[in-house]
Order: sequence, then C-alpha cells, then structure tokens
Amino acid sequence: MAHKLFVGGLAFSTSTDRLREIFAEAGDVESAAVVTDRDTGQSRGFGFVEMASAEAATEAVKRFNGREVDGRTVRVELATSSAGGGRRSGGGYRSSGHRW
Repeated sequence: MAHKLFVGGLAFSTSTDRLREIFAEAGDVESAAVVTDRDTGQSRGFGFVEMASAEAATEAVKRFNGREVDGRTVRVELATSSAGGGRRSGGGYRSSGHRW
C-alpha cells in the first residue's frame, strides 16, 4: 500500500519528473504529481508523492520538510484523505426569517 505525501511550496518550475527524482532519495516512489491549473497548465505550487512504504514516507518527511527545492522551501506532510466524500457538517435547516 502506497503512503501519500502532500508537498507544498513548490517552485512553479518544479516538474513531476523532478519531484519524483528528489523523493527517490528517500525510498521507492510509487507516483508523483505536480498539481496544475486546468486552464493554464501552470503549476499551482503543490503536489503529491506516493511512497512505497511507511518507512520511506517517514524518511521523506524528515528529509524534505523545510528543505529548499528549486529555490523554494517546501512543506512535506502525510496527506489526509477526505473519507467523508466532501460532505460538510453543521448544516441542515435554514430559516427564511418568517414567523409562522
């Protein structure tokens, strides 16, 4: 099972291949992707890396969080899943303000 990492603060010039290359220093990389704007194709400054093992993921966080990559200091942390399917809590009934 792959262990997904969030990588924030990427330089706009950092490519997916470069991201994979960097994280391979910490262990086997299952996948890497720099997130891009769908209209312009330009990097949005963050991405995701899936490491092959928990040990490799932990090593990557230790090694790269706060490190300078391509001129920018990156933030690396374990990605959180949105298991809730994007549902918001705290909602429900909205009053129109009228008294019946």
